[in-house]
Amino acid sequence: MNSPTRTGHDTAGSHTGESHTAGPLTGVRVLELGGIGPAPYAGMLLGDLGAHVIRVDRPQDAGLDNPAPVLHRGRRSLTLDLKHPDSTGIVRALAADTDIVIEGFRPGVAERLGVGPDTLLARNPALVYGRMTGWGQDGPLAQEPGHDINFIALTGALHAIGPADTPTVPLNLLGDMGGGGLLLAFGVVSALVTARARGAGQVVDAAMSDGSASLLAMVHGFLAQGRWRDERAANTIDGGCPWYGVYRCSDDRHVALGIGDRRSYAALVEVLALDGDPAFADQYDRAAWPAMRGTLTDVFAGRSRDEWAKVFEGRGACVSPVLSLAEAPEHPHNTARGTFRTGADGGIEPAPVPRFSGTPAADPGPAPVVGAHTDEVLARAGYGPQAIARLRAEGIVR
Repeated sequence: MNSPTRTGHDTAGSHTGESHTAGPLTGVRVLELGGIGPAPYAGMLLGDLGAHVIRVDRPQDAGLDNPAPVLHRGRRSLTLDLKHPDSTGIVRALAADTDIVIEGFRPGVAERLGVGPDTLLARNPALVYGRMTGWGQDGPLAQEPGHDINFIALTGALHAIGPADTPTVPLNLLGDMGGGGLLLAFGVVSALVTARARGAGQVVDAAMSDGSASLLAMVHGFLAQGRWRDERAANTIDGGCPWYGVYRCSDDRHVALGIGDRRSYAALVEVLALDGDPAFADQYDRAAWPAMRGTLTDVFAGRSRDEWAKVFEGRGACVSPVLSLAEAPEHPHNTARGTFRTGADGGIEPAPVPRFSGTPAADPGPAPVVGAHTDEVLARAGYGPQAIARLRAEGIVR
């Protein structure tokens, strides 16, 4: 296909009508090249704080309800067949007026599609190009497939979590989200600071394996000091001690004990009237831990979760009810802080974080119908009506 007819490109006016008018990243432009899980989570975090995020979706999904209504909130959606050679020019045009590009392809795929960092940085030298993978851009496993559980398995994180007999799968919080999407968002914003100071962009290599390893920084410090046993349920914060863990109540719900100091331990003993029990004389006496755990198991089984919550309210013992996903938004503390919000579809979702005193974030807009902004985005990139019609006719966009 010949080069499309271009309209005049007004940078100052090319981002009018953005869904955000507040937040510390207002004015930052992000292009998100598809992906699932961690890369969209990074896009959500950036968009929540005011960035203008355009997401590239597959043409075959055009017109469908958004498959990830929370992760994709606040975006513009452009459908584009990245496998078509003529799509390269569109991505280049968009990247020319963009601060950050994020992608979650395996190493080398973006280059084969013609939208790799060398290509886009040649057009926009100040561009920050964020790459989200499981294993990183290099290393013996770089081309191997995997998911969250695989990445945290090789960093020791999975080994460290769960009861003594088997590791516990911690959802996809450590690899995909914390070690992946959050790391990518932090990385591209850090690189953006440098780009704006020096006028030079760079590539950010964010790997979920690297990120989950970084999340273990404190544990590795303890291990190096001889203060951590390299086994599950054998340490103070991994369920190994009786005063840091979860107990079943009479209604088959649970309370969580997070006692990490002598003051809260003393409050626990006082509330439960265990002052005279010799097993509770020394918080750190490992020999007494089995007896301590047995007593606490029996005691907490005697009342319901909510009864225990009332008993411990305001006592400083660090005992909390374990709330379900549906219950958590109704807790008075979460309600008072607005930790959760009602989305455009009426569902409950987490509110933007963190909070800023001078540039508070606005409420994020809804996740768009896939492809809802295709014409709008192309027009802003300089494509006229005839050029857009040709792109549609050839199936490059929908």
